[in-house]
Amino acid sequence: DFVNNRNRLNKPLIRREGVLQEATWPEALDFVADKLKTYVGDSYAMLASSRGTNEDNYIAQKFARTVMNTNNVDVSSNTRPELLNPLQEQLGHPSATNSIWELEQASRFLVVSSNMTEEQNVVAVPIKKALTQGTASLIVIDQRETELTRYAKVWLKPRPGSEVALIGGMIRVIFDESIDDHDFLAESCEDVTEFRNAIWGFDLIQVERVTGVPQSQIRAAAREFAASKPAAILYALETLPRAIREECSRALVNLALVTGNVGKKSAGLFPLLTGANDQGSRDVGCAPDFLPGHRNLTSEQGRQRVAGAWNAQIPPFRGVGALDITSAINDGKVKALQVIGNNPNFTNGELGDFLEAAKSLDFLVVQDAFSSELTEIADVVLPSQTFAERRGTYTNLERRVQLLRPALGVKGDGEADWRTICQIAQRMGASGFDYTEEDPIFDELNNIVRVYGGLSYGRLEAEGLQWPCLAADMVDTPYLYERTFETRKAKLVNMTLADAEYPMDSQYPLLLAHGRVLHQPDVDMDIVELNNKNSINRQETIKVHPDDARTLGISEGDWIEVVAAGSTIEGAANLTGHQPGIVNVTTLFGELISELEANSSSDPLQHISTLPLTPVKVAKPVTQAAAD
Repeated sequence: DFVNNRNRLNKPLIRREGVLQEATWPEALDFVADKLKTYVGDSYAMLASSRGTNEDNYIAQKFARTVMNTNNVDVSSNTRPELLNPLQEQLGHPSATNSIWELEQASRFLVVSSNMTEEQNVVAVPIKKALTQGTASLIVIDQRETELTRYAKVWLKPRPGSEVALIGGMIRVIFDESIDDHDFLAESCEDVTEFRNAIWGFDLIQVERVTGVPQSQIRAAAREFAASKPAAILYALETLPRAIREECSRALVNLALVTGNVGKKSAGLFPLLTGANDQGSRDVGCAPDFLPGHRNLTSEQGRQRVAGAWNAQIPPFRGVGALDITSAINDGKVKALQVIGNNPNFTNGELGDFLEAAKSLDFLVVQDAFSSELTEIADVVLPSQTFAERRGTYTNLERRVQLLRPALGVKGDGEADWRTICQIAQRMGASGFDYTEEDPIFDELNNIVRVYGGLSYGRLEAEGLQWPCLAADMVDTPYLYERTFETRKAKLVNMTLADAEYPMDSQYPLLLAHGRVLHQPDVDMDIVELNNKNSINRQETIKVHPDDARTLGISEGDWIEVVAAGSTIEGAANLTGHQPGIVNVTTLFGELISELEANSSSDPLQHISTLPLTPVKVAKPVTQAAAD
């Protein structure tokens, strides 16, 4: 159904006299190549797809850098790059340290701000298995109720923006009670004494003041996490403001090091990326600040290594990434944009009002398999192949490079994205884009991306392999750093206790922590038939902190409404909120399924509402307020 959806694009389209009209491939490619010549430099940007293969996204970033002379290239799902940067800085590689299915043997889990059962369900499976077997325990840091919180032994709900203080408080307890891994710190980490001294600043009285979490709960979480190995930390930081995500990621790396949970099986750190191939995209350099092989763009040596392989010059300045593309368009810095694939971030607010900004572009090219809100405003639309029709490689969250084989013949005139880009490059007079199939692209990127050096399509035919795999006769690496710290020590990064900061809106002075679970046995509900389908009918409960309720004149059981920009939720007030300033609503996954069934999009999953903390205001409905 997905591949044959009625929204499938079968022919190239060019906007003529304000209307998208069918064109031939040569017409469309010539048109794009001629137009892009006008925008060589930083007035151009490329947003590749996290569903694109490594080959697609390697070619995309090579095109941006060598043909368009800009580092304005990223994948549209890369909205939390801060999850990876500290891992590279402190440990060596910007990636998860361990394998997903090893988690079944872990004895402790710390999950930080992640709706994992929806966003990374495969990762949640071994965790839930270990928890239901009684061989492990779970600590959750999150203001929202999610499917995993019902498994948690300790559930901490800090004041938004205070997560770094909370983790620092846990590390302070671990040091105070001497339950850190003394030997690992002495043998494998640098600057331990300096780091210990910095942690003394996390006085638990002050940590409680900043976070709103009682000292007893902070101590319980720290003791539980440090009590047994191996322990794994999994984090998406979905509810954290951008300004503190990198600092929080560093704090979590510190916690893993202090407890000796790096370089061991079933332990480690798992940054929970959102896209199907976010890890591979970073590996092959589809990022505004990193080149293939995780080379920092500011490194002269790194730039020269890649430039030499390409026989081309690479601009030395950081480009515009996904998070900043909307403002760059609005400011007039980016005038031409090439987008590959659709992404929920175009409409869910993660990139601001991206669609509105895109309307002001001088030139918009979209490569996609299906029509969308973005193709409707494009100047040129180039049909792509779906995952079921393409060949190439993906690299998943656990660094496993897997070979994708076509399961179906190509529908219509859809083309592989790498091939489309190469044909545009050739029409612009560029060399180095004369590939005829995927294999030589993979061979080229393996020559540049050292951790892929021993991989080949031949090896991957048998099974997926986890990098680093440096040579053809080398086995892959299920978990990182087993021997690394014998020659190069891990870095502890000093932390400072600071008050919580969270961007607020004076019009919407509270934050909605919207959770979602499979079922709530303590809440009454009915199943009603609507349009020949079963639907859930129940009264929503809205949890409000008693302090906020007093300020707002709300009593237990009052019917209230929670109003955000563009949406409203109504329900009965329950004055058991855990933090002043936070309003909690938990809905059912079944309600989401009903919404998806009613969605006519080619890919309804693109329209699943994520669960960020949302600025809101709370009041009684006008009719009830008047009655009171």
